[in-house]
Amino acid sequence: MKLFQWIKGSGKSKLPYLAANLQGVGSRNRQEDSFAFANVFDAEQIEKKGLLFVVADGMGGMRDGKIASDTAVYSIKNDFEKMDRSADLGEQLVQSTFRASSFVEERLDGYGGSTLIAGILYEKKLYYASVGDSFLYLMRDNQLIRINSSHNLENQMYLENIMDGGFDPDSADDSEAAALTQFLGMVGMSEVDSFVTPFQMQDRDIILACSDGVAGVITEPLILECLRNDEPQQMCMALEKEILNQRRGNQDNYTALIIQCTF
Repeated sequence: MKLFQWIKGSGKSKLPYLAANLQGVGSRNRQEDSFAFANVFDAEQIEKKGLLFVVADGMGGMRDGKIASDTAVYSIKNDFEKMDRSADLGEQLVQSTFRASSFVEERLDGYGGSTLIAGILYEKKLYYASVGDSFLYLMRDNQLIRINSSHNLENQMYLENIMDGGFDPDSADDSEAAALTQFLGMVGMSEVDSFVTPFQMQDRDIILACSDGVAGVITEPLILECLRNDEPQQMCMALEKEILNQRRGNQDNYTALIIQCTF
């Protein structure tokens, strides 16, 4: 586990966010998750450009998940530096996600893939884009809310049933329910989950962005309990403890980024 240090800033500048990260290989042979922060320790750059966070989970069943996730993270981070802060950051992030998918597709000839959670905190607002089945949570007032939706067969069938005038919770075969319908690198990727308008953040809000090796293993009540710790580092350590307590023989790679608002 690697944790970012809790740095409150120097001089007159106080960081508006505290951040930490957690990453582990699990029972896999190698790490295929990738992640990044930008401006996490620079209060002036956060004010000027915002704070970026990214989690990408490379798909191990396809060609080189690590290359896919690294490519996705590099592309998003590179685009972030060039975004126009006077224009719609949410739309720019969505377009950046499509570009990242194209780069992954080109790099791996359409035979590799990655999920993605990318978020920008700018002027105390959250913009996000996600593809696949990684998770984005908000903890506010001691409640845990999942912000994004998964692109999987189960959700797709639910939506199709609703549009047809019905709702059958058993419509998706359990063996296929988790199959991804969208991911970076797929030929013809057409959907990105995002906010139409940015989300206003509040003091003490906590954001958790993680791969399914975290939230697909730990229940939401346990996640909430972990996020009740005082500091992001402690939250990360609590999450890893719960993952290890599961003693799963097929534990996937796991990555979590935690950001706490300190306005």
